[in-house]
Amino acid sequence: MKKVLLVLLVVLSLSVSVFGKDNKKIVLATTTSVRDSGLMDYLLPMFKEDTGYSVDMIAVGTGKALQMGRDGEADVLLVHAKASELEFMSAGHGIDRKELFHNYFVIVGPKNGIETKSVKNALTKINKDHLKFASRGDNSGTNKKELQLWSENNIAPKGEWYIVSGSGMAATLRVADEMGAYTLTDIATYLNLKDTLDLEIKVGEDSSLLNQYSVITIDPSKNNYINGDGANAFMNWIASDRVEKKVGEFGKDRFGMSLFVPDKK
Repeated sequence: MKKVLLVLLVVLSLSVSVFGKDNKKIVLATTTSVRDSGLMDYLLPMFKEDTGYSVDMIAVGTGKALQMGRDGEADVLLVHAKASELEFMSAGHGIDRKELFHNYFVIVGPKNGIETKSVKNALTKINKDHLKFASRGDNSGTNKKELQLWSENNIAPKGEWYIVSGSGMAATLRVADEMGAYTLTDIATYLNLKDTLDLEIKVGEDSSLLNQYSVITIDPSKNNYINGDGANAFMNWIASDRVEKKVGEFGKDRFGMSLFVPDKK
């Protein structure tokens, strides 16, 4: 009997070391914006209650999250850089991708700062007058969008006025606040931190500032650590009608508006 128990323990030990995963736990690589907005604190306890899965959340820029997916270091991604996501899927790193919800990026700046009429107007003034601008500079979805906006307006930002924080959204907003600078942010993170900042929205809802979020499941054939079943459970749960309604309600009690707008199916 002792020998049988010993063999069972060895087999169990080997199976854990080989497969290296807890089947009721998933690794979610996501953006700092959904963390800093409070959305994940709102959703993840419900996910565990409904499915039994616990989540190790790693909040990084979208570029880093996609790289974690390429390297097989996450089971599922929640990101917001559509062009990069489609490249990721075309390269075969993801199994499935679903667009979940959206909000808008906004340009914020000092309350006593410039008056603006549009994205082009704001970026032109900032560049011409060398007004301080805080960039995340971290290859995140927000950073990708910021660089896209500069490029679309034929501006190559450089000089002492262009400050690269190399940090997430909340930290970059605080840098902008401390330095009296402008920055591009998702509206959810800004509203969540608004009362602690001396910054106001300079450019609000604009079709060019759409901020789309998607969920991507990672190809489990990358390695034995990826929890494909758990990733699918998360995708199906967060894309469900019930959770879509919950997302649509998030923020209304505090801000009188939803911080994330569910996409119509």
